[in-house]
Amino acid sequence: MTYELHYWPTIQGRGEFARLALEAAGAPYVDVARGPESHGQGIRAMERYLDGGSVPRPPFACPFLVDGKRVVGQSAAILLYLGPRLGLVGRSEADRMWTHQVQLTIADVVTEVHDMHHPIGSSLYYEDQKEEALRRAGDFRKNRLPKFLAWFETLLERNPRNAGREVPRLVGARLSYADLSLFQLVEGMHYALPKAARKALKKAPLVAALHAGVSRHRRVSAYLASERRLPFNEEGIFRRYPELDR
Repeated sequence: MTYELHYWPTIQGRGEFARLALEAAGAPYVDVARGPESHGQGIRAMERYLDGGSVPRPPFACPFLVDGKRVVGQSAAILLYLGPRLGLVGRSEADRMWTHQVQLTIADVVTEVHDMHHPIGSSLYYEDQKEEALRRAGDFRKNRLPKFLAWFETLLERNPRNAGREVPRLVGARLSYADLSLFQLVEGMHYALPKAARKALKKAPLVAALHAGVSRHRRVSAYLASERRLPFNEEGIFRRYPELDR
């Protein structure tokens, strides 16, 4: 069965975390909002789940995944659902729950990245809250980003399956959706805060090695070079405002 991924068609955003998992696993999927309305796709198809009255358990917002009659919202929940189906999580309950915890922490970082350039409210333009964003970004660069990366570095150090490995993993020895999501987080940081990212990653060499290794994964590499991979831009979560990266 072909999965249906619903997310805004012009940005990577939170939908990219699910998209990377689908691409890495070679799973059949349709990026619904990016498809033509003549084929029952497009924004209107996505909005039917969000605003229509026929969905008994509607998602609050995109991204959400449709698999038959199942509708799964929230990036971490989508990956919790897809992980065992795509072979991107360990078989034990302990591994699955731990991977989910790591993913939820990545989601925390993503929220802080968004709030860095929209610290007052999402309904306001960046220019309307620029002064507050400058203060928020300073704290994020100095305190929050290094703290999060240090924790991910600790996980990679303490994973016994990483001994002697060129490409470390967050959980066990196999590629997991958490590895893909950490890759995406680092990619976003390189785009949004290149100076701060380079500085912080010098103290997190295993995180940097994971990022480099995931980028060389056969399917991931092909995806990154394809038109399916949308470029970062100033409408998504990771935005490049040079004044925030002093």
